[in-house]
Amino acid sequence: MLDVSEIIDKLKDIISADGKNGKVFDKDVANSLELSQANFATMKNRGKIPYQNILNFCAIKKISINWLLYNQNPDSLVDSTDKYWIKYFPSVNVSAGGGAYDAQDNYESLEVPPYFIEMLGGKENLKNIDAINVVGDSMEPTLNDENIIFVDKTRNDPSRDGIFAFTTNHGLFVKRIQKRVDGNFDIISDNKDYPSQVLSTNDIQVVGKVISSFGMVY
Repeated sequence: MLDVSEIIDKLKDIISADGKNGKVFDKDVANSLELSQANFATMKNRGKIPYQNILNFCAIKKISINWLLYNQNPDSLVDSTDKYWIKYFPSVNVSAGGGAYDAQDNYESLEVPPYFIEMLGGKENLKNIDAINVVGDSMEPTLNDENIIFVDKTRNDPSRDGIFAFTTNHGLFVKRIQKRVDGNFDIISDNKDYPSQVLSTNDIQVVGKVISSFGMVY
């Protein structure tokens, strides 16, 4: 159960950290929440939380409402509303094969810098993006070992040429795919030390198109 006194104490800490000199009183909290002192005192005595006023306060201060009310993200007082996150699968390795891909489990949240959002198709498209690791040198110089690539799962039609993450019976790979006249696909490594392959549509299951890695767009 939410404790009004604890929330008020946190608000006082925020106001104090924001540069107010001296002790912070209830009246200072009331002013910051744009409440009269009388209304604030009544709400406090009744244990009533002014959610809308707190939401407005958090939006202005760029404070996480989850941190304030539920102690989530306690390692950071300020949680900017300008932060964006996508699913990152640190245990998934793509290129050398042998990896497994499960879009439901074993992922972490990877923060994406705001300047990178448009490269990934905009904010609304972030839910369609997964981030996975590259291993090996088969796609050098385009992709290097230990790069993190961003895969758009909605763009999984290999008939449109590009770099794709896909699975075969041998594991998980990232390669350049080009459609052949006979309907099959050329599977091309950008590193010319690796030979190309020809696979049919029955041989591969496309995870999605690689649209970017940090600093590159494809």
